[in-house]
Amino acid sequence: MTEKEQVTRAAGIVGISTLLSRIFGFVRDIIIAAFFGAGLHSDAFIAAFRIPNLLRRLFAEGTLTIAFIPIFTRHIHQEGKKEAFDLARSAMFMLFVILSVIVILGIIFSPMIVEAIAFGFKDRIEQFELTVLLTRIMFPYALLISLVALFMGILNTLGHFAAPALAPVLLNIAMILAVMIVSYFSADTTVRIIGLSCGVLAGGILQLVLQVPYLLKEGFSFFQKSILVHPGLKQVGRLMLPAVLGAGVYQINMLIGTFLASLLPTGSISYLYYADRLVQFPLGIFAIAIATAVLPSLSRHASAGDMNGLKSTFAYSFKLILYIMLPSIAGLIALRDPMISLLLERGKFDQYAVLMTSDALLYYSSGIWATAAVSIVVRVFYALGDSRAPVTAAVISILANIFVSVILMVPMQHSGLALATSIASTINLAILVYMLRKKLGSLGWRSIIFSTAKSVIISLIMGMVVWLAAVHAIPPGKGGRMILLIRLFGCIGIGLTSFVGLSMVLKMEELKDVFAILRRKKISA
Repeated sequence: MTEKEQVTRAAGIVGISTLLSRIFGFVRDIIIAAFFGAGLHSDAFIAAFRIPNLLRRLFAEGTLTIAFIPIFTRHIHQEGKKEAFDLARSAMFMLFVILSVIVILGIIFSPMIVEAIAFGFKDRIEQFELTVLLTRIMFPYALLISLVALFMGILNTLGHFAAPALAPVLLNIAMILAVMIVSYFSADTTVRIIGLSCGVLAGGILQLVLQVPYLLKEGFSFFQKSILVHPGLKQVGRLMLPAVLGAGVYQINMLIGTFLASLLPTGSISYLYYADRLVQFPLGIFAIAIATAVLPSLSRHASAGDMNGLKSTFAYSFKLILYIMLPSIAGLIALRDPMISLLLERGKFDQYAVLMTSDALLYYSSGIWATAAVSIVVRVFYALGDSRAPVTAAVISILANIFVSVILMVPMQHSGLALATSIASTINLAILVYMLRKKLGSLGWRSIIFSTAKSVIISLIMGMVVWLAAVHAIPPGKGGRMILLIRLFGCIGIGLTSFVGLSMVLKMEELKDVFAILRRKKISA
């Protein structure tokens, strides 16, 4: 297969696996919303879960794999599989040692960590103490997910994408079962939230175990004697440390949002969390899937010195990701109210919580396209071994996020924090694109801009069609949940039909690639 075909096939595997994960993730969130609503206990859990979840997104979906895959790929192609596995074992040992120390320190200093990420809880003694307890329970997940991320990098480089992409399904299942089992035996809300936190740990263990058979099948030995500090590990370290900023800027900005939201009325953290969960649906299924699939290909081109191939792969991925994400944003904005109501409005999650979450989702959605595009651009830099540009862009983006958040959080409350995150993502993308053009020269921007312009037209028309359909088909407060589900799917169907029809009218080449991703079949080069 050509690199384009390999990227498309891998993106299809990761996308379908991530879709399954997101479905279970929504089931998990529905259960959490029903049992805990948007109040003291849910805010405490979400604030505590931000730490392991941040590490999951940084490592499993970003930093570690971005730093490891280019170096691991280079060793496979230049020195052979045995030497590459020696590097992997060395990385595994060092990760275990370093993360074990971090976990121990994290458990000891949890009160300080909670004060740092949720300063507003300090004066709410019960909420602060509960958040500290939940943080201590879930902190070991950092070690587990870091090892999962390393195994994911090995398997992705070797062409295995399904098992790593399916791993989050096990996390969601473990959390669902944990809260259901504990709730069967206890009606105490605090006991239930502690049980949910224990489910996070169980999910981490299951994700780790899932990867092992596939590694063994590739001939990887966990206990074979190797160099403890492999020379290639230093290269990984040099890329990884700045990659925490460069690749994880969105997650860092979300953490800043949590800190500032803790200063706002109770429930603000929950509104932002649930809105972000809906944002992560298209980001995970499409953006992260394509970004995960493209990194090994970019790394192969960079290792071989094939800059034309690298530019071609980048242009293809960039156009494809915007072609998919822009209509997704339009649909998400048009259907946000009925979607949130269907998924979350039950139990303690009332109509007011739906409206507040909808406002946050509107402003988060305005920056999804930039976040998705950044995931592609930043991988080009790391495939080339350049960590300076992503870090520079990230620092400016984070500072911009803090500045805009402080300005908007008073007049707009939690919605201002969501809008600030979107503005910061757009600034990050603009800086990265400028730096990439300076570094590599022409990247086929004329073709990218032409394709993106057509995608914008399709998205605007499709969004208007879906909004009009929703206005007439889903009047607020009428019909039961099943009726709402049927009508919502009807509007989504209308949106998809208009999307495909408009794509055919405008002769979008990316439409064939989307069908290829869905069917996981080869496409023409």
